[in-house]
Amino acid sequence: MSVEAYVFIECEHAKSREVMAALMKIGGVKEAKIVTGPYDLIALVAASNFKVLGDVVISKIQSINYVKRTLTNVIIE
Repeated sequence: MSVEAYVFIECEHAKSREVMAALMKIGGVKEAKIVTGPYDLIALVAASNFKVLGDVVISKIQSINYVKRTLTNVIIE
């Protein structure tokens, strides 16, 4: 089984590019875009299962400098 999710990322002011550069070095991050709205970036993340997805979000994405908050939406269809 594999799982994909969109991870919405809120960054500290004017740090989106730095977060984007770090994000693209993380295994499983297929794509990321800087966007407007309440979140600063949206990343498409793929993992082999939910545990691996959780590890990527919690241990890797949330630990990037300047990341304030994330919201993960698992793709179901």
